Amino acid sequence: MSEDAIIEVKDLTAGYDDVVILEGVTFDVKRSEIMVILGGSGCGKSTLLKHMIGLHHPPKGDVLIEGKSIVNALGKDLQAILRKIGVSYQSGALFGSMTLLENVRLPLEEFTALPGPAMDLIARMKLSLVGLEPFADHLPSEVSGGMQKRAAIARAIVLDPDVLFLDEPSAGLDPITSAELDALIIRLNKSLGITFVIVTHELPSIYAVADRVVMLDKKRKGIAAIDSPEELRDHAKEEWVRQFMLREVPEKS
Repeated sequence: MSEDAIIEVKDLTAGYDDVVILEGVTFDVKRSEIMVILGGSGCGKSTLLKHMIGLHHPPKGDVLIEGKSIVNALGKDLQAILRKIGVSYQSGALFGSMTLLENVRLPLEEFTALPGPAMDLIARMKLSLVGLEPFADHLPSEVSGGMQKRAAIARAIVLDPDVLFLDEPSAGLDPITSAELDALIIRLNKSLGITFVIVTHELPSIYAVADRVVMLDKKRKGIAAIDSPEELRDHAKEEWVRQFMLREVPEKS
């Protein structure tokens, strides 16, 4: 593993009950990079993400975040690790009865003892970062799907995590809204230094944002290749990987 790794996945076996979906998975994520987890349907993309954030306990292997095991940590040690990460799920998972401001400030209520006005100020700052401060008092049903995704990202970064995990952030979005979300991810990465781990199958987004791609293979229950999207497209050893990366390559400006 490289010295600048913020996440280390070590010999990870992942699955549910007695079903093994991934086996012997090893890779790292470098600090401040945008890493995309890619692969065909059923290859284990979301399963890997859920194990990386500690949602499921693997039967074998480990996941280290800034050198600390999220697999073996308990109590306050686990909470300290979880404070370093933020998660935004495919649906956005906003509470429909709460305004965008109330949704974003919720983690502050749960994990800090800040006074109410300070929570409101921080929440509005995060909404401003994603271009939604004018909509702070709107309910999720009153804004578009793309705005809901951005509000979910604002909530995920309200505690200033070092790593942000995104599960299918572009799912259900039109191409223009998806491109706007890609631009937001790049801006947050460059301006705040946030490390991103993104599960997606949207090739235009991958070429737009990814520094590296972890390509999973359902047949081998593991990693087929790791590299930049351009390197996988042009020079991957296996032809199917190159074909996969050539499906919807956007034109370069």
